[in-house]
This record gives sequence, C-alpha cells and structure tokens, in this order.
Amino acid sequence: MVEPTIKIHKLSKKYSSRREYALKNLDLKVYPGEVYGFLGPNGAGKSTTIRLLLNFIRPTSGSASILGLDIVKDSVKLKRSIGYLSGDVSLYGRMNGNQLLEYMRELTPVKNKAYLKELINTYQAQLDKPINQLSKGNRQKIGLIQAFMHEPEILILDEPTSGLDPLMQATFFQYVREVKSKGVSVFLSSHDLSEVQKMCDRVGFIRDGKLIAEQKIANLIENASHTFDVTFSGPVPTDIFKSPYFTFETTGPNSLMIHVKGELSPLFKVLANYKVVSLDRREVSLEQEFMHFYEREK
Repeated sequence: MVEPTIKIHKLSKKYSSRREYALKNLDLKVYPGEVYGFLGPNGAGKSTTIRLLLNFIRPTSGSASILGLDIVKDSVKLKRSIGYLSGDVSLYGRMNGNQLLEYMRELTPVKNKAYLKELINTYQAQLDKPINQLSKGNRQKIGLIQAFMHEPEILILDEPTSGLDPLMQATFFQYVREVKSKGVSVFLSSHDLSEVQKMCDRVGFIRDGKLIAEQKIANLIENASHTFDVTFSGPVPTDIFKSPYFTFETTGPNSLMIHVKGELSPLFKVLANYKVVSLDRREVSLEQEFMHFYEREK
C-alpha cells in the first residue's frame, strides 16, 4: 500500500481573537505523484491549512506529517524537501531577482543548475530589476522559480497562477505535469476552477474551516450536468419538453439548451425522433458542481 506524503489528522486552529475555529478537525491525505486541489471561498481555511503545514503557525489540536515527519517537531528538516509559494508573494523588495535566487540557493542548494536556467528562460523572468519595481505577474514568476528550482519532493502552492497571463499559466501547468510524472506531490489552493480541472487528480472543498467533500476530478466530471446546444431544422418541437430526463432553456425559435444529469442515452433516443441540424456539447462546468456542494452544506 502506498503511503501518503502528506497526512493530516484532526488538525484544528483557533485564533484567540475569534470565537469560531479557523480550521476544525481536518482529515486529509495526499499521495506521491498526486495533484490535490484545495478549494474554498476567502476565509474558508485554505491559507490557514498551508501555514500550519509549514509550521508558520502552531495547531490548536490535531497533527500532520509530511514525508513521515511531524510538521512541528521536524519543521526545519522538512523545509529542505518542500517548495513553497505563498498566496501573496512577499519577496525581499530591495533585492533583484538574481540576488534573491542566489540567496535561496545558499539556503537550499539546487541539484541541477541547468534546470534553474531552464526555469528562468521559460518563465521569461526579469531578474535585473529590484523586486519592488516589478509587476505582480513578474513577482509571481520569480516566486514560482524559487519554489521549483531545488526540485523538491513536495510542492505547496497558494494561488499559484495569480497575476500570470494565459501563456505563463500554460507554462506553469506544464511544469506541474512534469513534476507529477516524477512522483512529486502537489498541494495547491485555488479559486480558479478551470485551472483545477486541468491540473488536479482530486479536490477537497472547504467551508468555514471544515472539509465538506472530497472528489476525484474524473468522478466530478462523470457525475456533472452535461449541457448541449441543439438546433433543429424547424421550430423546436413542443413535445420534447415533456421528457422527464432533462431541463431546457429556449435559445431561439429553432434552438434550445439541454441540461442532462447522468446517462446521455435517453437524450439521444429523444433527439433521434427529430431533424437535428447541429448538436454541440459545452465544456463541463466544475463551478456549477462546486456550488452544489456549498448549497447542500447550507
């Protein structure tokens, strides 16, 4: 049986200034070569979880381990094996990028200088200007480079694509796929459901400090509502609306949008009775499924 690289058990955090727990009884596991997406609205407990894992704050109760080592007792040792990017990248503003990366190399030597050079060239990072003069996107690039450059066994990334343009987002996705293929575990928080759908193997939904659901991305997509745009050769047949299998929205005199939950065969059986000019399937919306979890919890 494969042992999890990140194991969280009943982890809780309560700040003295708040009545409620910021995080309560979190149970979670991440396995080698897995990309785990941690989803939730602002204030749900995502960043608190990450700060606990990195021992920036101490848990009120519960425990967690990374690579079999305790996050509190073995914190210093663990830092050598973790690549980290904070949600609000705060780097040494008076340094330029070259100075920062050299400083990071002194803290944790890189295994492969060619890999660092590749990261710099691929992300097109501006390394000769003081960091406090760079845009959010360029600071984010440097933050990603320092997280990946020493080829860690674990990557913990808080909103990693924030500020990146679409081209750089695609570059980031490619690097995640590469490290995943090498067995690296990636734990990331995100608000961007399209990016989660592209990258993650599993997702956890957190609300008010509690994990309310976990799903494999493949299962989410399989069980999601499927949406089709259908155009008929003439007016939309009125008796099609009698079907109990679907929900409909009329989009024109000859067209409608059909929502299907589960099996698609009933849809095709119904449409076979009519002259269909076109049938276009929309991309599955994880956002819709994501909101279903929160509505059920409410």
